[in-house]
Amino acid sequence: MPKRSIITGKAAPAGGPYSHAVVAGDTIYLAGAIPARPDGTRVTGTFAEQAHAAFQNLAAVAEAAGASLDQAVRVGVYLRDFADFAELNTIYAEYIKGDHLPVRTTLPVALVGFDIEIDAVLYTGA
Repeated sequence: MPKRSIITGKAAPAGGPYSHAVVAGDTIYLAGAIPARPDGTRVTGTFAEQAHAAFQNLAAVAEAAGASLDQAVRVGVYLRDFADFAELNTIYAEYIKGDHLPVRTTLPVALVGFDIEIDAVLYTGA
């Protein structure tokens, strides 16, 4: 199965030598999105501001790959402070919608310089 890499100027630049996403058949793998602007500057401030920025980056990459976050089958969320879990759930529901919600893993991790990172796997088949 052929694969293709996605890199878009509508999301924060990748933090290393990797693509924003890889499309492999009917599956799209989205790399971790952080709270940064397309010019690379970090979004600082409240957890909500950072979470919205990260989700907007993830959505922009999904769109560049020809899909949307509504097609997510798996979402990974990494929080610097697990006390933000309840607020995450409220914000998450603004971006991940549909009758068949994806599975999700949410983990506390030692993020440095930001409060949240999100990745996802999308399925575009029937």
